[in-house]
Amino acid sequence: MLKLQKPNQKPQAAKPGLHPRNRHQGRYDFVALLAASPELAPFVKSNPAGESTIDFAEPLAVKALNRALLAAQYGIAHWDIPDGFLCPPIPGRADYIHTVADLLAGDCGGEIPRGAAVRGLDIGVGANCIYPLIGHAEYGWRFVGSDIDAQAIRCAETIVAANPSLAGAVSCRLQAADTAIFAGIIRRGEQYAFSLCNPPFHASAAEATAGSRRKVGNLSGKKSAKPVLNFGGRSHELWCEGGEAAFVGRMLAESRHFATQCVWFTTLLSKSENLPDLRYALKQAGAVEVRVLAMGQGQKLSRVVAWSFMDSAARQLALSKTG
Repeated sequence: MLKLQKPNQKPQAAKPGLHPRNRHQGRYDFVALLAASPELAPFVKSNPAGESTIDFAEPLAVKALNRALLAAQYGIAHWDIPDGFLCPPIPGRADYIHTVADLLAGDCGGEIPRGAAVRGLDIGVGANCIYPLIGHAEYGWRFVGSDIDAQAIRCAETIVAANPSLAGAVSCRLQAADTAIFAGIIRRGEQYAFSLCNPPFHASAAEATAGSRRKVGNLSGKKSAKPVLNFGGRSHELWCEGGEAAFVGRMLAESRHFATQCVWFTTLLSKSENLPDLRYALKQAGAVEVRVLAMGQGQKLSRVVAWSFMDSAARQLALSKTG
């Protein structure tokens, strides 16, 4: 049965840029994190102000922090990913989930729909499975996660199987066609409340490497010709031909064929200069409703672009029986 929850009021000490329901306001509580995951201990150190922190330029430290955050905040007791796969910053991923929750609430009388009747599709679930883990923990939603990488799918399935609380909540599907996004994943008769996606940001391997070098240099204060990525990422997770503009363009074009099976299609869009062309393409595609929702991810400003081929009445009806 679909359950509704009114959005919480904004807490007084919310960190600028983070969603008011984001659990990661303020500094990390390392006492709680260490209690939930003692494996974090070797990576914790003091900053010049005497406060506990980790080296965010160190991949193993970032992975250990993520494991502790998932255990302490979301009840995920078992989580791991192989070296080289994307290890995403959790606060930003949580913001996307909460932003989608607010989007759905707009079609449900201002109340967030909760429970297993709400099903989402995560395009590019990755080995980390972060969006389904957070979405299920926060709102009880079910997820289908897709990916073109078979190893990523196996890793995500391992995480799900290792956590009994996720039984029946998350299923993973391999996208067999490199250029397809929804085709082959959304099956006949299935209905989704939303899809979400963090598309490849860069347009080439060289651009991805340059961006990683800048990021690691900013975190460590040191320049490196061959940076070790603190958040990792396989090639398809970091770049594709044409970058995010091309990827989102393909997503939009394909979404028209599943217009009656998904209430809201959404994606992150990092580059504001890509927004005008996307707005035009959405209009040409016949999207009935388009929303651009501002979102902060740490020091970076981003946005969620959401579109629907259903009018308000149709969205309300679809969300009342999603599943």
